Amino acid sequence: MNDAHPKPPPAQPRNPLHGLTLERILTELVAHYGWPGLADRIALRCFSSEPSISSSLKVLRKTPWAREKVESLYLFMLREQRREAGGGKV
Repeated sequence: MNDAHPKPPPAQPRNPLHGLTLERILTELVAHYGWPGLADRIALRCFSSEPSISSSLKVLRKTPWAREKVESLYLFMLREQRREAGGGKV
């Protein structure tokens, strides 16, 4: 075995979060829902009390469950946008 050269991580072409920074995800969520809408969907003080991208990023980087909720909400938002762009087919 040759452990001197570890394999690169596998490509994730089907992962919609691959290559996105947490800052970009959060920025897009705020643009879509606004801080009040984000605070309604995810109960975090950093979204409801004097919210900012930088303070929220600090919390999300230290709080794995909160980051997972933000990523899940982002994926939900993308699905909703695709559905709306599709003409609202039922």
